Amino acid sequence: MAKVSKRPAVAMPTVEEDKAITAAARSDPDAQPLTPKQLKEMVPLRTLRGRPKSDNKKLLVSVRYSPEVVAYFKSTGEGWQSRMDSVLRDYVARHSRGTH
Repeated sequence: MAKVSKRPAVAMPTVEEDKAITAAARSDPDAQPLTPKQLKEMVPLRTLRGRPKSDNKKLLVSVRYSPEVVAYFKSTGEGWQSRMDSVLRDYVARHSRGTH
């Protein structure tokens, strides 16, 4: 049994109606067509989604820290995880000199 579409049929405008619609749109100063330069600069939305890709990729790991360490870094405000990472990187830099 064929399914019957519940959507109304789309009536395409005639050539004359299309010309009238285009003329009305072009006469609206707030709705001017995009310039070739603007069209060239457009990018697909999916390329803009999410965070920018970092050159310094980080690994997601599960680690347990003592409550006082976490409480201290959290008390420093927003960005505390980045500060904790910075402290650990400094520690690694200081302690890895001369071992390689």
